Amino acid sequence: MTVAFAQTDTMFPASLLARLMPLHLALAAEGRVTGFGPTLRRLIGAGAVEHGVTDLFTLHRPTDLDALWQGGPVELVLRSDPRHPMQGLALPVPGGGLLLALAFVDVPSAVRDLELTEADFGPTDRTVDLLWLVEANAAVSSELRSLNRRLQGAQAVAQEQALTDPLTGLRNRRALEGALADHCAGVEGFALLQLDLDRFKQVNDSLGHAAGDHVLAEVARVLTQETRAGDTLARLGGDEFVVLLSGMADAARAMQVAERVTRRLARPIPFEGQPCRIGASGGLILSPPRAFPQPDALLRQADAALYAAKRAGRGQTVMQAWQPLA
Repeated sequence: MTVAFAQTDTMFPASLLARLMPLHLALAAEGRVTGFGPTLRRLIGAGAVEHGVTDLFTLHRPTDLDALWQGGPVELVLRSDPRHPMQGLALPVPGGGLLLALAFVDVPSAVRDLELTEADFGPTDRTVDLLWLVEANAAVSSELRSLNRRLQGAQAVAQEQALTDPLTGLRNRRALEGALADHCAGVEGFALLQLDLDRFKQVNDSLGHAAGDHVLAEVARVLTQETRAGDTLARLGGDEFVVLLSGMADAARAMQVAERVTRRLARPIPFEGQPCRIGASGGLILSPPRAFPQPDALLRQADAALYAAKRAGRGQTVMQAWQPLA
């Protein structure tokens, strides 16, 4: 079988054109389709032969047949599937015919959507090799993005662990220092409650460290239940806890929180059938709006208020207003 271009003695075996240019299009002088490559055949069907080219394609460059016959660059798109425009070169053939050597503008999307294979490209076309490179690059990029996400996740976990007390899940001293520095630099008033557990050593001595750890975890649970989500709860080590009450400059409300906590912690905490009897003493410092206290000085005053509560009999909270340094 050959493909003839109208009234020319030049005959091309269809198999040769199909092998060299799977996406070619052959036209007679009047614009009638006389042949096309196997890739186009699969896309538009064998029955398209003898149709006019403009019945099957929308011409984008040039836009009319007269200009197309002058030869040169061409851009067109299938009417039946306009998703994948094609471009190429129009080559006038002696005798009035025209050969269009075409290629897809967006090859990767055409390969994906039209399920193209290596057979849809000519033997000298390096597109397939480039597609392999594109796929390899996409695979590597995907793996790098996945690795980056894993590294970011691991970094976030490490950062969180660096700010968390492993036993209770509360913030640690480092995290408290950062939160307290932010509050001291802000204009809002807040309250700082420092707590120390009463009789905690007796629990450790009589029931063991497992009981002590259980008590500390229970204290963390009570603090979480009796405060707000935006407050900062920290364990500084041992049986010492700090509660940073954001935006709470009202003395009565702050004392209510402290009293609820001390009442809850005065209840026995069961551990393996044994009651763990502790309590809590607290030092509460109020920082009014725009006081801008020094974090270390604020902690020292809270500690002093805490020991005043212990001297007063324990199981209670002593509240003081922030006293600026002289």
